[in-house]
Amino acid sequence: MENEVFASFIFYSTLLIVKMYLLAIMTGQIRLRKKAFANPEDAIRHGGVDFYREDPDVERYRRAHRNDMENIFPFLFLGAIYSLLDPNPTLARFHFRIFLLGRLIHTAAYVLALKAPTRSVAYSIAQLPCFSMALQILLSVASYR
Repeated sequence: MENEVFASFIFYSTLLIVKMYLLAIMTGQIRLRKKAFANPEDAIRHGGVDFYREDPDVERYRRAHRNDMENIFPFLFLGAIYSLLDPNPTLARFHFRIFLLGRLIHTAAYVLALKAPTRSVAYSIAQLPCFSMALQILLSVASYR
């Protein structure tokens, strides 16, 4: 990889995707432990149709995972395009690290039901680099219009 910023982006993006996979696995494990299945065929396979139900713990993990998808996927787009703008490598890594840190804290706050406003502060902190990258992208391409 010759583009130092893009290599850094790939590293932090991969960590985020691994985090999402781990959260999905944890959701499945809690679903199995709590016997709370989203589909009747799964419930029947694991003990009966009575286990076709929602569980608050499973739902909390599902919401955390969904929130990841709503926020990490846009980051992947913005970060990839931002990497092509030849930004300062130190500043770019700062953007990527802040986003990763914010998402890690957000997930911990969500699944552990930490006191408010921990989760919303973590969400807001993670949005700052996204807004910064989006603004820099727009300013860069505006000169071509």
